[in-house]
Amino acid sequence: MYMKKHLLLAPSALLGIGMLFTTVFSSCVRERDTNTDQAQDEILGEMAYYEAVTMAEDAATKKTGELLSNYKTSGYCATLTHDEVSMPRSISIDFGATNCMCSDARYRRGKIIVSYTGTAFNDPGNVATINFENYFIDNNRIMGTVVMTNKGLNVDNQSHYNLEISGKMLREFLVDTIYWNAKRVRTWIQGEGTPVWGDDRYEIEGTGNGRSNQLGYYSSNIVQPLVKGYDCRYYPAGRIEMQPQGKTLRTIDFGDGNCDREAWVEIDNKRYSLTMY
Repeated sequence: MYMKKHLLLAPSALLGIGMLFTTVFSSCVRERDTNTDQAQDEILGEMAYYEAVTMAEDAATKKTGELLSNYKTSGYCATLTHDEVSMPRSISIDFGATNCMCSDARYRRGKIIVSYTGTAFNDPGNVATINFENYFIDNNRIMGTVVMTNKGLNVDNQSHYNLEISGKMLREFLVDTIYWNAKRVRTWIQGEGTPVWGDDRYEIEGTGNGRSNQLGYYSSNIVQPLVKGYDCRYYPAGRIEMQPQGKTLRTIDFGDGNCDREAWVEIDNKRYSLTMY
């Protein structure tokens, strides 16, 4: 006759098994991703380099010593120099060595340097190159190069431009360098036929990527065109998908058209509020 053997475990063994199950279970639980810092970097890049383009366009309609129509400054600290004789043409927008408050409520200092190949800045085929010299927006240092090519009219009879941006930024209070790169198509969708700036609207589409030593690499894709005009300092509409390396896909939502500072980042079906620069 065979007897069934019953295995009796000592309390210490049971405790060990419990700890093993706890360890295995804990290793399967992923910590929720709530970091929105890279989204803030993306928003800063979109704002800073796009503004440089619009300031170059503004300055190109002016002569040396005249004032910008947009981004006016208290005390008129932006000194404009426009060489319309040499080839390529050149523009210097100098905000001075100390912070100056502009009409969009942002502080700026340093220079934006522009060169362009056309007889006039808005000539089809014109290539403008924008660089920065000790340039800061709200104490965030902006570096790198923007190359803007006027592609003429598209199939909808709208002027459009290719932008290639190789950027670097040092955010205020951070020692980490942020690399921000983008390829954009900028389309003039409203106001091209009028003499005023205030009714102008543009749509921006394209892809890009960014990297920082602290947060790593991400790629980005505009899945709903960003909308920008001169009547709002922020992006009132548009959506960008961001894919950080090894992390969850996230989406930046700029809103439904209202001009305000609020944007949203969606991560794992949860939304987090952001305040735009």
